[in-house]
Amino acid sequence: MPFTRISLRPGYSDAQITQISDILQQSLEAEFAVPPGDRFQIFEVLPARLRVFDRHYKSNGRSDNFIQFHILAGKPRTCEQKHNLCRLLCERLHTVLDIHPDDVMVMIHFNTADDWSFSQGRMLSEEGL
Repeated sequence: MPFTRISLRPGYSDAQITQISDILQQSLEAEFAVPPGDRFQIFEVLPARLRVFDRHYKSNGRSDNFIQFHILAGKPRTCEQKHNLCRLLCERLHTVLDIHPDDVMVMIHFNTADDWSFSQGRMLSEEGL
């Protein structure tokens, strides 16, 4: 049940945003044990003046194509799962959209079923999961 906020520059077409969404979802399903249909994503398109980032911190150099993926997930994953997700996401974005791996930053946070209400004010923990 990950929720992902994707922050990126203006200029991506609707088709490219759909591709980014699909690549993220496919990567989550392949490496993060996310079931099909469990897709919750928000895209934030921000102008350059609102995207402040160091172009070289822990990177060989970020361009204006820099994308941040903020993933909030309900159950913890292993280091291997996290590593594999980041690797696969970077590979697929590079192959399909020519987004360089240096332009991809992923932040993963976890919480519990007590922190999610998908609808009607019911907590996920009340649903027996």
